[in-house]
Amino acid sequence: MYNTWPAFCVNLHMKLVSVALLFMMPLLVSFAGKKQDTAYTWSKEELKFANTAGNASYLTGEEKDMVLYMNLARMDGEKFFNTYFQDFIDQHNKQMVKYSNYNEIRVSRTDSYYRSLEKELKAIKGLPVLWPDEALSWVSKQHAKDMNKNNYAAHNSLDGRTVKDRIGKMYPKRSFGENLAFGFQTGLGNVSMLLLDKGVPDLGHRKIILNTAFKLNYVGVSIQPHKGYKYCSVTDFVALPGQ
Repeated sequence: MYNTWPAFCVNLHMKLVSVALLFMMPLLVSFAGKKQDTAYTWSKEELKFANTAGNASYLTGEEKDMVLYMNLARMDGEKFFNTYFQDFIDQHNKQMVKYSNYNEIRVSRTDSYYRSLEKELKAIKGLPVLWPDEALSWVSKQHAKDMNKNNYAAHNSLDGRTVKDRIGKMYPKRSFGENLAFGFQTGLGNVSMLLLDKGVPDLGHRKIILNTAFKLNYVGVSIQPHKGYKYCSVTDFVALPGQ
């Protein structure tokens, strides 16, 4: 049997949703505010190393950025937390001020999800980078377009296909996973909120992005319009023979 870790959170006021699902094959073991110093700056070499999707012509700039930011979080979690993640929070909170439920939709630096992410990312260093995959990105894009066309937010397609059906048809008998996020157009916004996992007790999105046990090393990414949530992103993961 396949094991699953579903996660789901919805903010109806801001139309923000994120969903995560992970499947493993049974035989696979599975601020800014803060003054930056040299410990919290990224070198050109690091950014180049993380930009594995840089030459992926089938991805948009923001989709390439999703791969880049996931890789930076995996390469040096503490540095990512103290640089790009803090930049995102400042920008996000500034944009949310105009809404009456600001205290609910802002990202608080005293929130338990924020603190748990800070703690977890401090321990992340030198994880293998993720590589983009054109076939898997096509799978991601088809699901994102279908969710927009039919205005729904779920892993299962309306025709009954599951994540296993979609990814497994392309890459059978492999460990795989899927993250869905709704409401964000940018790569940094999608990755930051998936890592934060606010309102998701099992932290399913974070677990997939930072996963090593199941050797998920290739990703398919798509950010598409969405009728109900303005934007949706689909990130599919699979374990394939490495680079």
